[in-house]
Amino acid sequence: MNNNFAARSSSENLRRFIQKTQADLTERSKALAFFLENRMGSIMLAWLVIFGLGAALRSFFAITPIHTASDLAEIAVPYLLVGLAPPIGYALAAGSFPRGLLSAQPHIRLAFYGRWRKLDVVSARQHPLFGPTGFMASLLLGMLLNIPVRSFEFLMAVPAMNNHAPDWGTAIFQMMAFDAIAMNLLYMICFIMALRSVPLFPRMLAFAWALDIVLQLTIAKQVAVIPDLPPQVADALQDLLSGNIKKVMISAAIWLPYLLLSNRVNITFRQRIAVP
Repeated sequence: MNNNFAARSSSENLRRFIQKTQADLTERSKALAFFLENRMGSIMLAWLVIFGLGAALRSFFAITPIHTASDLAEIAVPYLLVGLAPPIGYALAAGSFPRGLLSAQPHIRLAFYGRWRKLDVVSARQHPLFGPTGFMASLLLGMLLNIPVRSFEFLMAVPAMNNHAPDWGTAIFQMMAFDAIAMNLLYMICFIMALRSVPLFPRMLAFAWALDIVLQLTIAKQVAVIPDLPPQVADALQDLLSGNIKKVMISAAIWLPYLLLSNRVNITFRQRIAVP
């Protein structure tokens, strides 16, 4: 009897511990979502200052000479656009999807797996699992952090070059700058859509993943046909592009099942709940 009582007591303590841990994580994720929603202006300002300093330092140590304003512009403008892409993406998404907007559901469903019961807009928003909190907050933070990671990866891995560099040098600099600009813009839009519970977010993120991979493959294809490309540069660039593709594939492998099956995601973005 004592053993049974001890076992039940341990089981009850474990259950309470799990419930408390889940409650703590939920509250922390709510605090994180609230912070991100209300401090994005300050975050964007800090981003511009930090990346601007990094870009200025990188331009100062450009591997090609700067004799004219045109020489400087060929380096500064790509860096400027990389830095401005996240604030522009934020402004576009925030303006298109204001806080509290009741966005319509897509007419065509792409997530078919599982058995679901439809919820009306009010019921979905009143459900305890509605909103970008819980495990979903980790995805938000990951998308946001992806922007500085990719940006500073470009800043550090690709030397600043203008038209005084060989053709392969300027081509690599411009293509990698375009990649950083496009993905910074797109991932910021995805981040705001997720933060504001816009129904199209899962599709937008899938599109961003697909475009990211296409860009890496396109750059690899374009660079492969550039004449006189040094083998060591080709190898380094291949490692960089392959690393970007692997990161996208890992992200998709981790998050795609969650985006399809999670009750929180389905309640928040698809207004439906799983049927037992």
